[in-house]
Amino acid sequence: MRTDKASLKQVSARIHSYIHRTPVLNSRLINEIAGAEIYFKCENFQRMGAFKMRGATNAILNLTQHQKAKGVVTHSSGNFAQALSLAAESLGVPAYIVMPATAPEVKKAAVRTYGGKITECPPTLKDREDTARKIEEETGATFIHPSNDIEVIMGQGTAAMELLEDYSNLDHILCPVGGGGLIAGTSLAVKYFGNNCSCIGGEPMEADDAWRSLRTGRIETNKSVNTIADGLKTQLGDKNFPIIQENVEEIIRVTEDEIKNALKLIWERMKIVVEPSSAVPLAALLREKERFKNKKIGIIISGGNVDLNNLPF
Repeated sequence: MRTDKASLKQVSARIHSYIHRTPVLNSRLINEIAGAEIYFKCENFQRMGAFKMRGATNAILNLTQHQKAKGVVTHSSGNFAQALSLAAESLGVPAYIVMPATAPEVKKAAVRTYGGKITECPPTLKDREDTARKIEEETGATFIHPSNDIEVIMGQGTAAMELLEDYSNLDHILCPVGGGGLIAGTSLAVKYFGNNCSCIGGEPMEADDAWRSLRTGRIETNKSVNTIADGLKTQLGDKNFPIIQENVEEIIRVTEDEIKNALKLIWERMKIVVEPSSAVPLAALLREKERFKNKKIGIIISGGNVDLNNLPF
């Protein structure tokens, strides 16, 4: 799979009829607070509520008919579990989802609603990987990684591509950094469709493995991930890290209080439901306001799947 401009255009055309072209919103008040002109690409309005629908759909569409008949498998406790389930259901493909037994019931219920067949396992990465591998062997299903898969990365990049089609003169696009799929795809879109635009990541200080990885030149891990941005607790992979190294200008770390304040600002002023991970890029912008003063900034609102019984404010 190539990662050039023509390929990204092909991916966009391929997934077009299966996803929403999400709206771009702005807020006069947030612009005044930030001292910048901000364009929010609202992937919280995407099918299943997050950008991951794009990558999951592209990955399945790239399979052969034989592979589709056997199904797909992934391990995820969050948005990718839902995305792969819904994408598979839309395409008539079986989806096997490995989830930790400790995953919230609301997330399991969402996966079942989209037709995913859940297998629970202990909450360690090794158990998740081993369980997924066993399902692969038993069913012949194709494993699709939530973020470290080139087809997934290219699908995720279409959100920024659409944003740049609508607003071609952005100075920067900011997005959250978790497993690396979104920022890798976003950085490719910025590279090929931006006009003197740069890609910048936002990451919690409590889960700053990507920030450290860019400094050491190798994939780092987190000993603990004590952040409300639960979608950003995963680490980079060997397929997305080289793309990030080459194309991401910088990653800005933010505190938990900064994330909460940015989240509250979006909920209160824009009247939209977003998950904590989605507030991280705005928190990064507000942390370094002088740097972004009077600039045109795109922000990828990554998703809106929240547990309403467990809000951080």
